[in-house]
Amino acid sequence: MKRLVLLGGGYGGVRIIQRLLASHIPTELEILLIDREPFHCLKTEYYALAAGTVSDTDVRVPFPEHPKLKFHFGEVTAIDLNEQVIKLRDEEEPIPYDELVIGLGSEDKYHGVPGAGEYTLSIQSIDDARQTSQTLSNLPPNGVVAVVGAGLSGVEIASELRESRPDLKIKLYDRGKTILSDFPERLSRYVENWFIDNDVEVINESNITKVEEFKLYNNDEPIDFDAVVWTAGIQPHKLVRDLPVEKDQNNRIILTAHHYIPSHPNVYVVGDCASLPHAPSAQLAEEQAEQIVTVMLKRWNGEELTPLPPIKLKGVLGSLGPKHGFGVMGSTALTGRVARLLKSGVLWLYKRNYG
Repeated sequence: MKRLVLLGGGYGGVRIIQRLLASHIPTELEILLIDREPFHCLKTEYYALAAGTVSDTDVRVPFPEHPKLKFHFGEVTAIDLNEQVIKLRDEEEPIPYDELVIGLGSEDKYHGVPGAGEYTLSIQSIDDARQTSQTLSNLPPNGVVAVVGAGLSGVEIASELRESRPDLKIKLYDRGKTILSDFPERLSRYVENWFIDNDVEVINESNITKVEEFKLYNNDEPIDFDAVVWTAGIQPHKLVRDLPVEKDQNNRIILTAHHYIPSHPNVYVVGDCASLPHAPSAQLAEEQAEQIVTVMLKRWNGEELTPLPPIKLKGVLGSLGPKHGFGVMGSTALTGRVARLLKSGVLWLYKRNYG
């Protein structure tokens, strides 16, 4: 019996499982998923869980069920590529594999800012989002919240927090001259105006130099806060950063054109841990997963690997509370209620077609 082990049941790992279980896979193959959680977590919705506008059950769904699919729930502590085993916390016996998919996701990147890791709130895991939700919901009336990082996650949690806690004073810190500078100017201007209309202060050209308990330093100027939420960048899981394989400048693993590690052809990397020509996203992880399954099936069938087409993304959608949104589909910038309805529709379709 050959064993395919998947580390992480995120968007990429689950898409691989779905496609494999719907294909003609070898009868002697066993698929084992290792994850900390006993369910698939919808990471793109953690901002709403953290802000308190959705419940825990809204951002998780059961893993697929199939006779070929086994589960092992626990925390991975080591990946030994040479011995081909996975080690888990509080377990003496390592788990062997014949083929491996690494999809451990990402963690916050603090850019060397002192105190950021100790004194800020996170939304990088479901546990982080739960703790952030509890802290923000327990803030006193008229409390002051800083959101550091005005990318997609920062914009969404700031707007969602305005919906759940209209009494709070919210400040969104952005390093750029304009918010969402990578998006079309019309869209960026729309989001900025939404924040102005909804009393969320955007501080452009900020530079967070230090964080202390209940205090943030912007360009070395101390400012008091009741809570600080960090959304200023991500990096691959620490276990991936520590692997002795070639990585890019962002510590993501460099792969062959067929998504496996050059020195370890039986090890694939999917999602945030992989060096790809696009910024990490759930959509990118799913598109890459589709190609990984194509490669796996060809190899198992003894077929020659042919060049894969470039991964093309459909677009990006973000929310501004429950009624407004923004996004880019192809070359078209979308704002307002249409963009928000599209984002809700994508989530509904994902849940409906899942499993």
